Amino acid sequence: MRRIIIIGYMGSGKTTVGHDLSLATGLPFYDLDWYIETRMRRKVKQIFDEDGEEGFRKIEHNMLHEVAEFENVIISCGGGTPCFFDNMDYINRQGETVYLKCTPEVLYKHLKMGKTVRPLLLNKTPDEVKSFIQTQLKERESYYKKAKYIIDVTLMDSREKIKTTVDAIRRELELE
Repeated sequence: MRRIIIIGYMGSGKTTVGHDLSLATGLPFYDLDWYIETRMRRKVKQIFDEDGEEGFRKIEHNMLHEVAEFENVIISCGGGTPCFFDNMDYINRQGETVYLKCTPEVLYKHLKMGKTVRPLLLNKTPDEVKSFIQTQLKERESYYKKAKYIIDVTLMDSREKIKTTVDAIRRELELE
């Protein structure tokens, strides 16, 4: 039985890597935010708007405990998931945790290019977003570093480099 749980800051490529790792291994893939949206029948942004971050984090915690009971899966968590409640300790008990580590500069570039609405970045200027990423990444790093495996994805800017990252995870977790 395998449970691979991918963590990292928003924009680090958790969903992309999780999806491609799923294709490479044949294990089903669940993105926690997508799972929440499906189960709650509301978008993450809508949950943030209606329930606030605290309300979202409670829902996220409950849904994490639900999806992390599935067997033989790959799960990508939201960027804040490991940083609330006992979530990081829980996911380390549940499976093989992989932290996709990335620099604040690269995260900013990824988030700037992304088309996904990020509730925590709404209504911020580019300079405010850069500052927010640096500050929040510094706060969250201690949680992320508790992962069993750390993969540097700073240079993951092409399909070829994504494949290289997936191959590195497969080697580290002995999924060959």
